[in-house]
Amino acid sequence: MHKLDEYDKALLRQLQLNNKISAEELGEMVKLSTSAVQRRLKRLRDDKVIVADISVVAPAAVGMGITCIADVTLHLGGSQYIDKFKALMLACPEVSQCYYVTGSYDFVVIAHVSDMKQYEDFSKKCFMDNPDVKQFYTHVVMDRVKMGFGVEL
Repeated sequence: MHKLDEYDKALLRQLQLNNKISAEELGEMVKLSTSAVQRRLKRLRDDKVIVADISVVAPAAVGMGITCIADVTLHLGGSQYIDKFKALMLACPEVSQCYYVTGSYDFVVIAHVSDMKQYEDFSKKCFMDNPDVKQFYTHVVMDRVKMGFGVEL
């Protein structure tokens, strides 16, 4: 992987705030030509420093008014069980994020649902009726105090 210089970091800082900004505007902000910005952005994408160019949608605006965070523990920790659970989470449309973690739990799952009935159905299918799941604990989000995808540069 290419080492990030101060221009790369400056570009990434700006893009984390607004990825719709033009290469020309970025160049003015970081004191590079438009073509230099374009070359750097291509390299950052090719090197998987920038992994996605997305729009973040407010779940409530599309009818997903409840966010649940589940801590999940599997019965066994073998790689086939871990991989099987990862595949299940990747296939669930309710799951927006899933982390395989160290500590007391094996996974932390963040799901967006329209109501508690949908979460109950989801948790039955993915947790309760899943023979690989030993236990799970659900936290229902009352207020999204801070949410972001940016990283400090």
